[in-house]
Amino acid sequence: MKTATTFRNYARDDVRPAVRECYREMRARQTVDYVARMHDKYLTYDRPLGLWEALAALDDFVDLSDPDMDLPNVQHLLQTAAAMRADDCPDWMQLVGLVHDLGKVLYLWGSDADGTGLDSQWGLVGDTFVVGCALPDSLIFPEFNHLNPDMADPRYNTLSGVYAQNCGLDACTVAWGHDEYLYQVLAHHADNRLPEAGMVMIRYHSLYAWHERGAWAELTNARDDRNRDWVRQFNRYDLYTKSAEVHDLAAAKAYFGPIIDKYLGTEPIRF
Repeated sequence: MKTATTFRNYARDDVRPAVRECYREMRARQTVDYVARMHDKYLTYDRPLGLWEALAALDDFVDLSDPDMDLPNVQHLLQTAAAMRADDCPDWMQLVGLVHDLGKVLYLWGSDADGTGLDSQWGLVGDTFVVGCALPDSLIFPEFNHLNPDMADPRYNTLSGVYAQNCGLDACTVAWGHDEYLYQVLAHHADNRLPEAGMVMIRYHSLYAWHERGAWAELTNARDDRNRDWVRQFNRYDLYTKSAEVHDLAAAKAYFGPIIDKYLGTEPIRF
């Protein structure tokens, strides 16, 4: 059985080469320009999809950046939600556990060319980072930072980059991926009644260099300090529940169906 210190250990001998390659491409290609193009391309909110359909679609998606799990991503969501339920977390937080990676359904209409497909995922998965400023050494695989073209651009390669000092993360642009995609989709979903803490958990759970290692102190503010506590509460479950245990998606419907209706309504979500 894994201990806490063995999770997210990217130097292990058994880590798949695809993990390192995914991060290399992510660091080399996630530029300010790329992120802006992905926002324009995918934040259209014109693809209605039922939540259970979206979850079922992740039964065909394995996250290439994850060193700890090679099961379909829907199993990670079910494991996370089940652990929260066992600990009697608030019902809205259990729902966040169930849906937090749901932005990965982007692969259904995404493109391998821009890293949002099934075989090329560098624009969809993995730890995120702020674009438009210097990349910190606290990122996973910092040896790839120099590959990013923005790091040769004086507009973007300083500590604050294009941002005002202590402007807060909400005023910054984060690398494109499933976090920001799902956050924006739910922010535009008329029936969304998740509390602010839940939305913060969804938006920033992959920004590990910030919430675990204190990166971007020049940009963050008191609001981010509070938000970090929320994300850390969530990430205890997101990280340490990964295992080989397989859950039945259909069996989860009876319990989570009413919670979904309570916080997200009954209408399809427009991705």
